[in-house]
Amino acid sequence: MKKILIVVDMQKDFVDGALGTKEAAAIVDNVVDKINSHSGLIFATYDTHFENYLETNEGRNLPVPHCIKDSDGWKLDSKVEAALKNKDFTAVEKITFGSVNLPNEIKKVCGDEDFEIELVGLCTDICVISNALILKANFPEAEISVDSACCAGVTPETHNAALAAMKCCQINVIGG
Repeated sequence: MKKILIVVDMQKDFVDGALGTKEAAAIVDNVVDKINSHSGLIFATYDTHFENYLETNEGRNLPVPHCIKDSDGWKLDSKVEAALKNKDFTAVEKITFGSVNLPNEIKKVCGDEDFEIELVGLCTDICVISNALILKANFPEAEISVDSACCAGVTPETHNAALAAMKCCQINVIGG
């Protein structure tokens, strides 16, 4: 059985940039350890926006430019980037919270083989939960888990609310 690790949006703007938090910075070493110890497939998502961000629906609701493609804030946190350089991983850019392309990328590499998915990253209450639910909808029989010690939300309260919601949707919450 293949083991897949999804590293969600561990980008500078979410760790210590435009939308960074102390909770996000605090999980970086946990995520690096998870990457270093993982021996299966790895996908890393990149929240990707463009210069017209403030004109988009998301930009009107969250008027903080972030993860503008090719900007410094769009890049991965340096520790996460260094860990991923030692691994064969697939980068997946996404223009919204959840990646509709991620399930197709997983199907390409796994075919009919059974697999398990584990998600880590930022933010628990926005992009992690969105991707977990998209993956659960596409792969209802796959074991899907989220490591709570390798995730952080916009606030600790919304992080915990997202973990509870994922548990209700039969996504395993581990760690913490």
